Amino acid sequence: MNGSTITEFVLLGFSGSQFAQLFILPLVFTCYTTILVGNLLIMVTVRSDPKLFQCPMYFFLANLSLLDISFGSVAAPKLLTDLLNNGSTISYGACIAQVFTGHLLVGVETFILSVMAYDRYVAICHPLRYTIIMDRQRCLSLLLLCWLGGLIHGIYQTVVTTKLPLCGPNVLDGFFCDITQLKKLACADIYVSEMLYIFSDSLIILPNFLILLFSYVTILASICNHFKKGGKKGLSTCGSHLMVVSLFYGPIIVVYIKPSSTSQVNKVASILYAVVTPALNPLIYTLRNKEVKEAMKKLKNKCARFLLPQKE
Repeated sequence: MNGSTITEFVLLGFSGSQFAQLFILPLVFTCYTTILVGNLLIMVTVRSDPKLFQCPMYFFLANLSLLDISFGSVAAPKLLTDLLNNGSTISYGACIAQVFTGHLLVGVETFILSVMAYDRYVAICHPLRYTIIMDRQRCLSLLLLCWLGGLIHGIYQTVVTTKLPLCGPNVLDGFFCDITQLKKLACADIYVSEMLYIFSDSLIILPNFLILLFSYVTILASICNHFKKGGKKGLSTCGSHLMVVSLFYGPIIVVYIKPSSTSQVNKVASILYAVVTPALNPLIYTLRNKEVKEAMKKLKNKCARFLLPQKE
């Protein structure tokens, strides 16, 4: 038995905003198309190139692309529907399913970004032991732990959310079910729930932040001490990952850690982390990564030879 008497929610979205129809709708459509095409292209490219597929960095990049497709598919279709309809409704069960899926995928991505930072740390600071430390068995074990951590986070957040005493009104000022909006509908003291949310978020954010901080401080210190050609190349390989980490954490901090008093700002931030960031990730990794671009050219040539008839 859940703690809510509400069976359905009304999602306001950008109801009545002409700006949303003229700008945000095509933006979301373009971003979602990029999410599907760009991330799928990275996955196919990594899988088709034996050199990339055996490299831990690209192994985790392919899994990051899978996460971006999954997370984008949780949010973007609902965003498009809401923008076309100027708002819509969602059942309580579907709302809770969105909460679980969203926090599961965000949790997994948080862990994977930290693992990718650790991978760069080992590659740059311990290059001679890199293939031993980051062997395929270790990579698979780390990936399993990422999914296990995300699953625990998603279940925990979902259970706490189902205990919220929601009595109405049943209006959510957003595009999809979001815990920050659901808490506003509580009709009783939710101090315990707030503490449980903070506890869960701390277990996810703090360890991963420390891993990221340790990895890149150590990497920068190592590069500064040996700033030759190898150092410049090492710094370049970290640039893309740092950009992705910044794009991932920035909007989440605005929405969850330091919510804005302006609902429109929160909505824009939600669109950024739910749709724009997953679309930018493949662009960042392909435009800044020479190895990925070369592998894509090889894949393009293979496809051309397969599709075009051979001259006798």
